[in-house]
Amino acid sequence: MRSARLALACPPACLGNALGHRQGVGGSSAEPGAAEGRHRDTGTPEHWDSRARPGSAGTAGQGQRQPSRVCWDSAAAGQSNRSQSMRRRLVHLDLKGAAPRAQYLEQVLPLLHALGATGLLLEYEDTFPYTGPLEPLQAPHAYSPAELRALLSRARAQGLDVVPLVQSFGHMEFVLKHREFAHLREVKALPNALNPHKEESLALVKAMIDQVMALHEDLQWFHIGCDEVYYLGEGEESKQWLQQQDNTPEKLCLSHIKAVATCLASSYPTVTPIVWDDMLRGMSEETLAESGVPQLVQPMIWDYAADIDVEGKVQLIEKYRRCGFSKVWFASAFKGATGANQSLTLIGHHLRNQLEWLQVASRSPEDVVEGIALTGWQRYDHFSVLCELLPVAIPSLAVCLQTLKNGGYSEKVKENVEKLLGMSNLEVDTFMSTSLGTFPGSNILTLVTQVSFYLKSSVDELLERNRYVTGWFSPYHRKRKIIHPIIIHHFQPDALSLLSKWNAVLQDLQAAMEQVFHRCAIEEWMEENVHPSLQKLQQVVDDLDEAIKAQN
Repeated sequence: MRSARLALACPPACLGNALGHRQGVGGSSAEPGAAEGRHRDTGTPEHWDSRARPGSAGTAGQGQRQPSRVCWDSAAAGQSNRSQSMRRRLVHLDLKGAAPRAQYLEQVLPLLHALGATGLLLEYEDTFPYTGPLEPLQAPHAYSPAELRALLSRARAQGLDVVPLVQSFGHMEFVLKHREFAHLREVKALPNALNPHKEESLALVKAMIDQVMALHEDLQWFHIGCDEVYYLGEGEESKQWLQQQDNTPEKLCLSHIKAVATCLASSYPTVTPIVWDDMLRGMSEETLAESGVPQLVQPMIWDYAADIDVEGKVQLIEKYRRCGFSKVWFASAFKGATGANQSLTLIGHHLRNQLEWLQVASRSPEDVVEGIALTGWQRYDHFSVLCELLPVAIPSLAVCLQTLKNGGYSEKVKENVEKLLGMSNLEVDTFMSTSLGTFPGSNILTLVTQVSFYLKSSVDELLERNRYVTGWFSPYHRKRKIIHPIIIHHFQPDALSLLSKWNAVLQDLQAAMEQVFHRCAIEEWMEENVHPSLQKLQQVVDDLDEAIKAQN
């Protein structure tokens, strides 16, 4: 580490259970809020406008109230019954943004196994190496077939099941944004949802599934997405279809889900489709039962709130059973659910989310709950900014996995997490920066914590609260290159020192991130989280140099 490293104290307390959804529950086909549009945060329409929103990524933790602390003793109660219901624990890797290099993921797999993961839910999106007519879907940093085969082989060696996730209805932005597939949009101007009336739509989905299946062996489940099908029924063909007697948006939705599930089952009869459940929640039992969908898929009930409606979830599971669903999955979150531009993970929030799901499991028939997926969203949707990077969220993932494996959170669980991560003094109710850890990417966590807490605040302190800058080197002075010679000595050394220290930190961060991420991800994260403040500081230093030259 560089000698110029900033001397940073322990950061302030994080925001705890004050957050709402993405933050929590969801389940509507209505339009999401303008700022946040993924089911990872959006709720039913009445929640969208009332959500508490976290601060910007550059000011994580500042001005946020201290959360209530986790009650370990009560959390550990009923341990054996709850953990038994969570016997399958899938770690969701959202690869639609800042997809880690394959080598890094291979390094992480043994840790996931040790922490209690039993499988992976891989949401490839544009990182899958599609070929032929689907080749435009590939991002420049897509994994190669060889990389994926090696990764999947390593996962099998660790005893981890793999469940691929391919969106087949909603959140098709990564497909429908391309000119070649734009004619398959439900609404011509919007790339969100697939038109369920066109035969070519189903052919597209089948082609995507076939290519993904070809790279995987011995699959038991395949997730076909189908969440947040916004604007369904608003396309011209759908409007005409809905004018016919007895046709409804619910039946339209179910007919496409059934078509995709039937297609998958006919080609891969030993593989069970999984779907996100939000489009199904509000449907009547009669509509669901008559559709035939319950006999074809397993719903994954998602809720990422710190205080979910446990009784409501239990009743929803009972409803799904009555409709004919034989199994259900749960979906919690270990990251990417507390703010679209969140840079640090609120461990306490995600821990509480797992504890709530354990309560749901303890009140549900054991033979109905197939398992739980711990989601780790990297973007709210294809076009949004990055959430917390995977290495930053590994302590949260560790806490969440161990909590689910052990049926609660206790001092013993905490000690086990610390041992597995090589960290000391793990605090779930505060952001961590003082304990480096030995897990893959731990140096990224340390450096990102420094940037998130102190870059913006230190620059603002100099530029907005230093009386010599605000009083004698304002934008007026800077524009005209005016400065009193005495004033130069009052803040130039501080400005140069601060710039030097941050450049050293960022050089270390750049080097650490290059070991894990591709250049495009690093550039995006830096532009969002570093450049706004650093460029302001650099500009003041440059303006000061110009003003000094003008005086000579």
